[in-house]
Amino acid sequence: MPLVTVDVIKDVFSPAQKEEIIRKVTDAMVSVEGEALRGVTWVRIMEVEQGDWGIGGQLLKARDVHQMQGATENA
Repeated sequence: MPLVTVDVIKDVFSPAQKEEIIRKVTDAMVSVEGEALRGVTWVRIMEVEQGDWGIGGQLLKARDVHQMQGATENA
């Protein structure tokens, strides 16, 4: 039984988005391992507190990620 952990910054994803992440990650695993293992494929989302995550030496908060998402959508 696979266990997939997805780490995210707290307050970045809505409950609906987290549900979609779980569903799509499960679908990806099933595409590799077969439909019979869908019922035992575990996906958990671990939320890291804002400011406890960094990239390039800079702390990230939810607003920073939302700004990055906006820049990507407008590109």
